[in-house]
Amino acid sequence: MTIQADEIKVLSQYIHSLSGISLDAGKAYLFESRLGPLLRETGLSSYSELYFKAKSDLTKSLARRIIDAISTGETSFFRDTSPFELLRHKIIPDLIDARTLSGRPGPIPIRIWSAACSTGQEIYSVAIVLKELLGDTSRYAVRLLATDISDQAVAQASRGSFNAVEIERGLPKDKLARYFIPEGNQWKIRDEIRAMATFRTLNLMEDFRGLGTFDIVLCRNVAIYFNEDDRKSLFNRIGTVMEKDGYLIIGSTESLTGICTQYESKRYLRSVYYQVGGGGPGGPGLPFQASTAGLFK
Repeated sequence: MTIQADEIKVLSQYIHSLSGISLDAGKAYLFESRLGPLLRETGLSSYSELYFKAKSDLTKSLARRIIDAISTGETSFFRDTSPFELLRHKIIPDLIDARTLSGRPGPIPIRIWSAACSTGQEIYSVAIVLKELLGDTSRYAVRLLATDISDQAVAQASRGSFNAVEIERGLPKDKLARYFIPEGNQWKIRDEIRAMATFRTLNLMEDFRGLGTFDIVLCRNVAIYFNEDDRKSLFNRIGTVMEKDGYLIIGSTESLTGICTQYESKRYLRSVYYQVGGGGPGGPGLPFQASTAGLFK
């Protein structure tokens, strides 16, 4: 079913109000390919009717389905490779060194947030890196939080079950054998890795200060769908939930230059990461926030 220009305008504004995703008039094909099946399933006769039905639905279930359909679920295990090498060889060792030198009592905290986790491949890749790097994780207070705006994506991520195509995208065979078990025509992440992560639905355009404080935030390839004002707002707010020496990793094609001046970009080998005010132990940045109340209830 062909979408009309006035329908694109109305639906674009509606989707932006729900999710922050900005879609321009040239995205007719995207509306038709993503929302067309939903239109047919619900028996509606036009995109305008879909909009009005979603607006009048007090349960918001149709609005959530629109976001599930329109949000890009592009992901893979160890996507782009470099961020995971950065975690393995630079960020996590430096973080452990800094926490050890600080003399804080108890297990060393490693709190990581995957802010747009899609169907879970990113956070499970992070968990595998931690398992291989740390070995016995009981000496560390490892907490991995993965969030996404899509209920459907979060549900699959939480199950930790992937089909052959999803597995073949980026997952080395040795890691498949070590961390997954076959389950019918699916592959399921082993319980020891699944137990490391907590999943929840979250709209990044809303207040997320209640999540607590993080040592590492991955927010990759989601802000590219936001306009500049929304990108600036998002990364400014992410800075408020990062430790003073915390690390931010964004997509390989993204940059905070000219958007958020409080971040300093740093380079390690082929990878770029960011810290607030330069970060680093004893360096400038945001005040230390020790509380993670409400993070993993």
